[in-house]
Amino acid sequence: MTEDRWRKLEVWELADDLAFEIYQVSRNFPKEEIYGITSQIRRAALSIPTNIVEGYSRKGDKELSRFISISLGSLAETKYLIYFSHRLEYLSDNEYNKIKQGYERLGKKLWKFYESVRGNKK
Repeated sequence: MTEDRWRKLEVWELADDLAFEIYQVSRNFPKEEIYGITSQIRRAALSIPTNIVEGYSRKGDKELSRFISISLGSLAETKYLIYFSHRLEYLSDNEYNKIKQGYERLGKKLWKFYESVRGNKK
């Protein structure tokens, strides 16, 4: 069995790290949020790397760009949910700033990846 090519993508590694970090910090969210913000933020964060994997596993740049676009939307949703969680004081300033730094770095790389794939399509 050959190694999955997407594992070599820096953008996937950053997305995977962000999702992992969000899973870790959201363990401390209030129990009454298990079906609310905890579930929503985890699904949004996990959607970023999973869409990169799915898109990268498809054939052609058109398909890949569509899945990266979905990842970008999930990243935007994650950013808002992180902000909102911090506002509710579910995240400390330290946790918020660490995650914010991660999603800002990921956002830049993911956007460049999207542009390069879209450029190949033209």
